[in-house]
Amino acid sequence: MMKIINMVVNGKPAELAVEEGESLTDTLRNRLGLTSVKKGCEVGECGACTVLIDGVAKNSCIYLSVWADGHSILTVEGLRTEDCELHPIQKAFVEEAAIQCGFCTPGLVLTGVELVNSGKKFNREELREQISGHLCRCTGYENILNALERVVGKNS
Repeated sequence: MMKIINMVVNGKPAELAVEEGESLTDTLRNRLGLTSVKKGCEVGECGACTVLIDGVAKNSCIYLSVWADGHSILTVEGLRTEDCELHPIQKAFVEEAAIQCGFCTPGLVLTGVELVNSGKKFNREELREQISGHLCRCTGYENILNALERVVGKNS
């Protein structure tokens, strides 16, 4: 059964008809063309589908689109400024070579954005805990942690 939902996606209003059981991942990728949202495990274990919902990092693969009605969704595509400047977390990922295949990167970046927006500083162990819901098969996490420390670390 289809349902009309209204949400704000990357700062722009969106009204869509979605299936009641449709995941937010599928809506964002297939209906809105936001391919930074990756389909990984589809059970909320890998973090590749992470988006910010009202500023909080969530796995969009286990979040139904109908639940997004009335909420604000942010994907990596929405981080771009009018001047096409990268977000500080994105800059840090580039500077620390925290990107290899790139599959996990959008989810990790958005988790980093949530950490930046919290206004808190984190030590390395706290950062490790904060990204524990993300699986990366390429980097071994050290460069990812270096990138996050650069922006939200206690010594940054």
